Amino acid sequence: MIANLPRPASPDLLVGHETADDAAVYRVSDDLAVVTTVDFFTPIVDDPYDFGRVAATNALSDIYAMGATPLTALNLVAYSVDDLGRMPLQEILRGGSDVAAAAGVAIVGGHSIDDAEPKYGLAVTGTVHPERVVRNSTARAGDALFLTKPVGGGVVSTALKRGVVPAATAAAALEVMTTLNRDAAARALAAGPSAMTDVTGFGLLGHLHELCEASGVAAEVSAGAVPAIDGVLELLGSDEPPIAGGTRRNRDWLSPSVDWADDVTEDRRWLLCDAMTSGGLLVAAGEDSGAPGVRIGRLIDGRAGSIAVGA
Repeated sequence: MIANLPRPASPDLLVGHETADDAAVYRVSDDLAVVTTVDFFTPIVDDPYDFGRVAATNALSDIYAMGATPLTALNLVAYSVDDLGRMPLQEILRGGSDVAAAAGVAIVGGHSIDDAEPKYGLAVTGTVHPERVVRNSTARAGDALFLTKPVGGGVVSTALKRGVVPAATAAAALEVMTTLNRDAAARALAAGPSAMTDVTGFGLLGHLHELCEASGVAAEVSAGAVPAIDGVLELLGSDEPPIAGGTRRNRDWLSPSVDWADDVTEDRRWLLCDAMTSGGLLVAAGEDSGAPGVRIGRLIDGRAGSIAVGA
C-alpha cells in the first residue's frame, strides 16, 4: 500500500521506506544522521511488566540494526483504565522504562489513547555517522549469513494463548525477547558487515527475502543450522502445533521465492517462517569476519530475493 506513496525529494533522506529497511535515516550534517523508527503491538505474554520489556526491546532493535545508537524514545499507549485498571498499565510502562534505562535511552514523553485492547511500544530516535549506516540493501554475494538469536518466539506466544507451553520454554522465549541487540550489533559492526536487519514479524526467511531483494542477490540457508528457542521444535512437532496466523501468512507470501529441499521437515519450514517478536540480528559479512551469531547460510548470485533452503 505504501509503494505508491511519493518519496520525499530531499537528498538528505539516506534511507526511506523503499527497501523495507528497519528505520529511516536523515542526514543533518556531514557527520551526523538521525535514525527514527516506531513499533507497538498487543500483549504477547501474560505479565504486564514483561510485556513492557518485550515491546521496548523490540522497538530499540530497529535502531541497532541500522548500526546506530538509540538516544530517546516516546511511549505509545493504547489502553482502557476503566476496563483494565491502573496497575497493569503502570507495570507495562515500568517494564519499558527498565529496558530503556538499561540501553541508556531516555523516555521523554509519549501519547496515549483509550482503547479496550491494550497496545504498547516506542517511537525511538537514534544517531549514526552518515557514512556508517548499515542498510538491508547493500549485501554482497559471497558473504556468509549469521543469526544472533534463536527463533520461534511466535510459536511460544501462540502456545501461551492456548495454555500449552511448558514453563521452561516460556522462560527461554522471554529471555530471548528481552535481550537487547546492542552488544550483538557492536560485534557485528566490528566485523564490517555488508548488510544487516533484525528478525521480527516477517520471520527469518521474510526478512532475508527483503534483504536479498533490496540487494539484488539470492541466498542459500541450511534449515538445520538455524537455532530454535528451547522447546519450540517439540511444540511444532505436536499433534496441534501452535502456528500463528502471521506465520501462515509469511509462508504463503514467501512461497514464490523459496525453494525447499524435499528433506526439509515441516517443523523446520514453519520455524523459518515464524512471526517472531524481538528476534536477533541477521548479519551478512565475510566468512572469517568474526561476525556474531550462528552461521546459517550464504548469499549468492541469483534471482533477487530468491532463497534455497536445504536440510
